[in-house]
Amino acid sequence: MKFETELKIAIEAVEKACRLCREVQSSLVSEETMTKKDKSPVTVADFGAQAVICRALNETFPDDPIVAEEDTAELKAEGGETLLAHILTHVSAILPGISESEVIEAIDSGASEGGAEGRLWTLDPIDGTKGFLRGEQYAVALALIEDGEVVLGIVGCPDLPLDINDPESSTGCLLWGIKGEGSYIKQLGESSRAKINVSETLESKDASFCESVESAHSSHGDAEKIADLLGVTNPPIRIDSQCKYAVIARGDASIYLRLPTRKDYVEKIWDHASGALIVTEAGGTVTDIHGRGLDFSLGRTLLSNKGIVATNGKFHDKVISAITQVLGDSE
Repeated sequence: MKFETELKIAIEAVEKACRLCREVQSSLVSEETMTKKDKSPVTVADFGAQAVICRALNETFPDDPIVAEEDTAELKAEGGETLLAHILTHVSAILPGISESEVIEAIDSGASEGGAEGRLWTLDPIDGTKGFLRGEQYAVALALIEDGEVVLGIVGCPDLPLDINDPESSTGCLLWGIKGEGSYIKQLGESSRAKINVSETLESKDASFCESVESAHSSHGDAEKIADLLGVTNPPIRIDSQCKYAVIARGDASIYLRLPTRKDYVEKIWDHASGALIVTEAGGTVTDIHGRGLDFSLGRTLLSNKGIVATNGKFHDKVISAITQVLGDSE
């Protein structure tokens, strides 16, 4: 198997980060914090997960740059001591003996600007802030990129049901894909794995849509028009984060649309690298809304792409055509 060591270290690190996130969620998120729209719990989990994962990568692959979402400017600013103390408490529960300075160093090791040459990791320590705070869907996403191409992707989904149609089923799974070797899933904390494949749905009219909960993240109105053109009648599955890629990869839905809500918005590589590879290796297709492949070689953003479309690959061109009819050809 290619990238055997990388996969082992990455899965272990993402599992630990998922444990940290679950602990923060259970101990810090309350009805009061949600009522006050207090984001401090997710901030603690965000920084903590990044520290745990970057620490693991730095120890095993010290020469690999990391492109991660967070930096410690907020922690070093006036009043940041309390937040840092909370982060250290939760990271120490996962990595006993780690110091405050080591936590800072690990977080700040994610400051690489990325690029087209060599290998690097990209990390979103918590994708789906509002899902985390609602006790719903969020993800921990880590990918390895070589010469601008994603070759390994891991997505941890701590709250995602193993059976999306059964709310009472066990929750928490981890998915990964290796370029040329397929995609797999396992329950968090377990060792057995299973290969996954996208749905076999052949006609767009029989497909299920997957889209963001938040209309600010993807235009729900435009998605409805596109669904009408495709003849889709199934209600959309609305969940946060790269869990949307997970449900496409394992066949729960056949179409994921992330439609632009602002002309100037540019997607970040850490929001899509892992999920896009997992879907592709499960047999699906991922492009932007113009049908172009995602370009991860341009630094920290998908500068040459607009929006995201992921499907089971059976009617991808038809979906792109419907998008063009609704949105036009504007960039």
